[in-house]
Amino acid sequence: MISLSAVAPAPTAAHVHSIPELGTPEFDALPSAQAVSPMDARALSKTLFLRMAKLEEGTHEYQYVRNTLVELNLALVRFAAARFRTRSEPMEDIVQVGTIGLIKAIDRFDPEREVEFPTFAMPTILGEIKRFFRDTSWAVHVPRRLQELRLQLARAGDELAQRLDRAPSVAELAAHLELTEEEVCEGLTASNAYSVSSLDAQPSEEDTEGSFADRVGVIDPGMEGIENLESLKPVMAQLSERERTILSLRFVADMTQSQIGAELGVSQMHVSRLLSRALGKLRAHLLVEE
Repeated sequence: MISLSAVAPAPTAAHVHSIPELGTPEFDALPSAQAVSPMDARALSKTLFLRMAKLEEGTHEYQYVRNTLVELNLALVRFAAARFRTRSEPMEDIVQVGTIGLIKAIDRFDPEREVEFPTFAMPTILGEIKRFFRDTSWAVHVPRRLQELRLQLARAGDELAQRLDRAPSVAELAAHLELTEEEVCEGLTASNAYSVSSLDAQPSEEDTEGSFADRVGVIDPGMEGIENLESLKPVMAQLSERERTILSLRFVADMTQSQIGAELGVSQMHVSRLLSRALGKLRAHLLVEE
């Protein structure tokens, strides 16, 4: 959990153009950051960013102004965190992670740029929250029972590995946790769903053969031909022997109609008629099956 340093009272919009110096009675008398309205907080933040840019990083006054900016802009974090209220993680954790993004945005913000701080900060806050979910969430939905079993197996595995000086077997894990071997195998399988590897990742640092994506097989174009052939087999059986021969010479041997005519001793025109008739029969049978 983030623990921000206690901050002194923050100035209000009435003092935007004339903020008392840090440590003076006038400054200490100003109300807290939580009492500042959103509009006043935005205007006040501009002034504080300009002041922080002139301070030496690491000084007490610099840290004070920085923490005050965090307090003034926590509403941005709560607004961003509300987008994820349907997630299973506690809202307090999401707000804490978002606050880290807010702090990063404050450190990176340049008040000389013509951009409002909320516009600049929101992508950083949301990015930090999304990174939190990416690093801590399961890649696919897994029942709560298996999520808890994964944690038990991880702790038991570490404990037994130290005791045995080797990786424990499924039987040893089952005996240690008083579970069946089937339950242990189920939990170990569920662990694979906790994280996924990018297809662009290298299998190992020493591997020079490319990423996982480079090794993924592609669909063999010949598979479609096999499927079509299997579909045509019962229909082909209903054709005459001559029709089957002509289809084989045309589409398997890739012969022209003239070559087929010379092979069978008939004219090219006759081959064309026989071929059209055979294809018509195939088309008719396939349409009936559909």
